[in-house]
Amino acid sequence: MEKIKVQICQGTTCFVMGGNAIKEMLAALTEKYADKIDITTGRCLEVCNKNNSFSKAPYVMIDDEIISSANVQKVIETIERKLGK
Repeated sequence: MEKIKVQICQGTTCFVMGGNAIKEMLAALTEKYADKIDITTGRCLEVCNKNNSFSKAPYVMIDDEIISSANVQKVIETIERKLGK
């Protein structure tokens, strides 16, 4: 099974709105999924610029799905849904 790709935006708006905290918490909370997910950070996912929706930051992309107003709970729920749990 191919790993689920989780990309956390670290652009200025997402970073300020909590993107870095999501990265830190996910790293600590997802040990049980370590062999099933690949967590990376990106300089900017360009979502704010396309939709002019800075207020919905931080953004996280899981495979091809964008999560707006992301938090750890939303990200973990999405990962578990994709894993079929």
